[in-house]
Amino acid sequence: MKKIFTSSLIALTALSLQAQSPRVTLYEEFTGETCPPCASTNPGLNTLLLASNNATRIIAIKWQVPIPSAPSNTWSLYQTDKTEIDWRWKSIASGGYGYLPAINSAPSSKMDGQEATVFGASSGHPANLNNTVISNAVSKASSFNIIMKRDVITALSTAAVVNVTIQATAPYSTTGNLVFRNVLVERLINFSVQPGTNGEKNFEDPARKSYPTLQAGTALPQTWTQGQIMTFSMNCVFPSYINSNLQIEFVGFIQNDATQKVEQVCRTSMPQLGFDAVASSVNPPFLCSVANTMAPTVPMKNDGQSAITAATITPYIDGVAKTPTQWTGNIEPGFSGFVQLDPFTSATTSGLHTFSYTISGLNSTDNNMSNNGASGTYYGVYNYQATPIAEGFSAGGWPYAAWYVNNLNGGASTWSYASGVESYNIGSGNSMKYDFYKNTVLGDKDELILPPIDLTGVGQPQMSFDVAYKLRTTSSNDKLEVLASSNCGSTWQTVWSAQGNALAINQTPDPAEFLTTGTNDWTTVNFNLPGFNKPSVLVKFVTTNRNGNNLYLDNINLASSSIPDGIKNNSAVGGHVNVYPNPSSGISNVVITSPITQVAKLSVLNSLGQVVFEKDVQLNAGNNQTLVDLSSFSSGIYSLNITGDNVRAVTRITLCK
Repeated sequence: MKKIFTSSLIALTALSLQAQSPRVTLYEEFTGETCPPCASTNPGLNTLLLASNNATRIIAIKWQVPIPSAPSNTWSLYQTDKTEIDWRWKSIASGGYGYLPAINSAPSSKMDGQEATVFGASSGHPANLNNTVISNAVSKASSFNIIMKRDVITALSTAAVVNVTIQATAPYSTTGNLVFRNVLVERLINFSVQPGTNGEKNFEDPARKSYPTLQAGTALPQTWTQGQIMTFSMNCVFPSYINSNLQIEFVGFIQNDATQKVEQVCRTSMPQLGFDAVASSVNPPFLCSVANTMAPTVPMKNDGQSAITAATITPYIDGVAKTPTQWTGNIEPGFSGFVQLDPFTSATTSGLHTFSYTISGLNSTDNNMSNNGASGTYYGVYNYQATPIAEGFSAGGWPYAAWYVNNLNGGASTWSYASGVESYNIGSGNSMKYDFYKNTVLGDKDELILPPIDLTGVGQPQMSFDVAYKLRTTSSNDKLEVLASSNCGSTWQTVWSAQGNALAINQTPDPAEFLTTGTNDWTTVNFNLPGFNKPSVLVKFVTTNRNGNNLYLDNINLASSSIPDGIKNNSAVGGHVNVYPNPSSGISNVVITSPITQVAKLSVLNSLGQVVFEKDVQLNAGNNQTLVDLSSFSSGIYSLNITGDNVRAVTRITLCK
């Protein structure tokens, strides 16, 4: 029988999952009592939030902001809690929390502290919230569980004690302030006279008071280990302006003030069933297994009112059921545990695969089977190609076999296939695009992972690619890195990196979205991968978002080398050179970008540094094209040098015959 671990010391296998908790989404609406569009929007919004399929997925707090103006009635929702409401919606310069992007209209919203557009909404207007957007938000697993229990509240109560338990279901660390905020809301208020001027009399989930204060909250540790638990109590004295004690509930949420993201939310009135086991999304790391077996650890949460002491967990690979694991143990209501599955076979081909699992066979009837399954993706590596990677994205049908886009936060902005955008505008080809422009999640990282490759060789492996990036402002600081791993992704080493001004060829900022590239926007990057002349190597591009302008990649080449390490590294001064096709079977097109009109020498050198081909080329300012015929030479890697008065560039040609 399998045993479960609920302490902070979790026994994980070599292929452990990031075992996280199902997420409940915090929906903050910034609405107003003098705002006519708010009055027309809120009825539909409330119907959506209260729908049976959303009751356990999303929790609302309505901040009654003074947009377009403050209500004059002193008993209005805004005037009675003015200090906290102003702090929540205003900028830092105006003494507020400083949400980014700023709150400057009503009605508007934040979902888990972020723009609703991150989860697929067309804008932050509450009218654009729908079930799909909510599903996208709750699909992002959380590192925390929150359990909140309060005293029984009667019509005569003047206060209530709220007991809070926070459990980390995955390791978590931040350099910013991590805060728990507890907000008293009234679930429903029906005024006989409108408090503002927009005719609105019925209000659902308005914020009324926070404890100890909204601004300070309760400080939490910045670093959590898996299984760590923190408990505390709050004596919440009700303000005198509460409309009805019987409508009081408390909404508690964990917020990272450095990123403004809300990590988890809970409401004291959340309904609970007798038995309810919950599975959550998981994304295993790379699998490089000669034995082709997996033994992951998966999370299981108890959302019911009774302890779960037995369950059957059935894993699936690409929809095919594997050997179930019979588990016994104990998970108390509101808590999560982690079950290590029995080993089972994975898929048989390299590339992206789906892992999923279902929970069944509890010690009693599960009252909610809709949340008993979860899935995620992983990258399986079963062979490393010996041929060089030479990808110009000329073919359709993205995603290509063995290529992998890892969208770490599941946001709307990630790597995508850019049809019709080709490096140096040589033709009507394609490229890969990263959308920094629309990505408002600062610090968001996304990965473009190349096929696994064998880079065994005498010298250092070599890589090249074409890149185009524009600055959005003078302070744009988006980052692109190339990382490599020779141990199946357990550790990664940065082999190339550039950001901001160093990444952009054109140093003139452009506030418009970078959608069409010019010839002078591109540059060719060449470098070696010292220490990676090994038989099993993984390489990936990683972007770090700072909401600048877009980036494009094309002509990605990666190969082992027989060129001795003493050959100087590739370089480009005063111009750029691009070769296609590369690898080549003999004849290659060479595109040379020159800053001026001049005559330059084109030389091709073999692995011993000997010149095997040479000719003079007449260059005009801008793009120039010429041919190189290596049909009579042996397969291998050659250096191509361009040398002139105002141009010097070096690249590699891989000859495969």
